[in-house]
This record gives sequence, structure tokens and C-alpha cells, in this order.
Amino acid sequence: MDAQKAERSTMTKADIVEKVYQKIGFSKKEASELVELVFSSLKEVLQNGDKVKISGFGNFLVREKHERVGRNPQTGEQMKISARRVISFRPSQVLKALLDGEDITGLKEDDDE
Repeated sequence: MDAQKAERSTMTKADIVEKVYQKIGFSKKEASELVELVFSSLKEVLQNGDKVKISGFGNFLVREKHERVGRNPQTGEQMKISARRVISFRPSQVLKALLDGEDITGLKEDDDE
């Protein structure tokens, strides 16, 4: 593992609450309630099958996957994979450019990618 990967960590909901607390000046309780409200709203919209579009960040989409035949990788035996809903994320052009270290001047923030 290289040094750069060793330094990376996972951002948690508590980290987001802490950032809101530090940047906006709400109490920790208010910051926590705000973050919880945002995530609850996102979950509710996605649960209804609607798209969540966050300008400059990306789109969260719910897709329907039909029932299909698959194989158990250990035994090779065929099996039915039931129909289900899955969530996918498509990053915006702005986020893609930021991740690639590109200049984002002139990029549209609210794309429909």
C-alpha cells in the first residue's frame, strides 16, 4: 500500500455533522438534526423512485432490475436472481473534473449527465 492510500480515510455522518458545526456555527445538536434531515429527505425521494440531482455534485438514480438467471460462482449452478431496485450515482462534469485535477472554470454546474 502506498503512503497516499494509507492516509485516506472514510468520511462518516459524524464528520459531516462536525463540518456543519464548524462552518455554520450551529450547535452540535442543530448540526446533527440538519444533516439527519437532509439524509432523511434524500432517502425518502429515492425510496419513491425519484431522481436526486445535486448541482455540481451528481445524480442519484433508482433503477429497476428484472428477474434473471445467474450462476453460483462456487458451484456453477444456475439460480434465479430476483427483481430488485438498485441505486446508482452519476457524478457531474464538475465533480469529474475536480477529481481529475482539471480546471472547472466554464463548466456548467447543473448538468443532466
